[in-house]
Amino acid sequence: MRILIIGEGGRESALAAKLQNDPRISKMFFANGNATTDVIGKNVHLSEIKELRDFAIKEKIDLTIVGPEAPLVAGLKDEFKKHDLKVFGPNQKVASLEGSKAFSKKFMQTYDIKTAKAVVFDSYNDAKEYVQTQQYPLVVKASGLAGGKGVVICDNLEEAEATIHDFMIRRIYGDAGIRLVIEEYLEGFEASIIAFSNGEKIFPCIAAKDYKKAGNGDTGPNTGGMGSVAPSPDFTQEHYADFEKNILQTTINGLKGEGFSFKGIIFFGLMVTKNGTYLLEYNMRFGDPETQVLMALMENNLLDVIQDCMDGKDIELKFKDEKAVCLVMCSGGYPRNIETGYEIVGEDKLKHSKLLYAGAVRKADKVVSNGGRVLNIVATGATYDDARKKVYEDAAHIHFDYGFYREDIGKF
Repeated sequence: MRILIIGEGGRESALAAKLQNDPRISKMFFANGNATTDVIGKNVHLSEIKELRDFAIKEKIDLTIVGPEAPLVAGLKDEFKKHDLKVFGPNQKVASLEGSKAFSKKFMQTYDIKTAKAVVFDSYNDAKEYVQTQQYPLVVKASGLAGGKGVVICDNLEEAEATIHDFMIRRIYGDAGIRLVIEEYLEGFEASIIAFSNGEKIFPCIAAKDYKKAGNGDTGPNTGGMGSVAPSPDFTQEHYADFEKNILQTTINGLKGEGFSFKGIIFFGLMVTKNGTYLLEYNMRFGDPETQVLMALMENNLLDVIQDCMDGKDIELKFKDEKAVCLVMCSGGYPRNIETGYEIVGEDKLKHSKLLYAGAVRKADKVVSNGGRVLNIVATGATYDDARKKVYEDAAHIHFDYGFYREDIGKF
């Protein structure tokens, strides 16, 4: 088989590492890839859907796996399908469950999926007027894609008005913020459940925990994710039963009700409160950095799982009875004004962990940072503490100028 993986982050490195020893795969291509995928297969510099389509036709690609959300929301699956090219992922309409928070919120409300109360706004003045009468904290979300950063928890009216102005008037996330979702604040802890869809049924993985804030102790701005652990330490069987009844099953009902059959990934971003488990958002692809810890624990052959889903077969997911920790090392200034172009050294000194490059590329005989989240260090162990010690011992040997990471991943 010849496989194309679209994306260039640590998630794509984890998928590539999971697939690389499968004897059925003769060649893997990555658009645009990174310093890890460059060694596993071949990086190709393509971004436009038509370029990707033409490449897949020319190279006789048997299966395309899409990492990031943007190509799916832009309709990559639809275009590939016209040419009988197989894609593991939803079409453009179904991808709107991630691409438009307004669309997904309406979907949740229509099908009684347990979620926070919310109102959608297209008007700046209406949004400003609304927040003047609400209780705080309050959550303001850009409806469109904002790289995981378009969500602000506002503690007071002043913050809410400033955020609305930033999103709708200043357009700090471009068109993503011209429509807003303003919803009640839910207090609790977050959990992520990534699930595989075979077109009829949804098969969830174990829950993972993602650390979204840039600083220790969950301080600072939101990021795409500073680390992750699996299984989620706080997500109990009781929480799972609530998720299964009030979110998973109602989502399946909604997908069927809308005619949204797809073969790919659906990611449930959850908030667990004293009143139960609520759905915050859908992603329609593998999460990052949750994929890194799930791939470290998954016992299944990933290609088998994907092919069975593509064929509409049921699957049984199995995971090691261990703990996994992923630490994300970032460029100075992340998630705002990042500093890149610095050589990364120390990979040869890692003893206990797996290094997965993300925002890094190979230049001659060097690896150089070129993104915000530069690399991941992943380890497993009998306990969270075992895995955590391995990750942080190895992290001390990796260096690049102005690089930083959180010191409390896996401490909870």
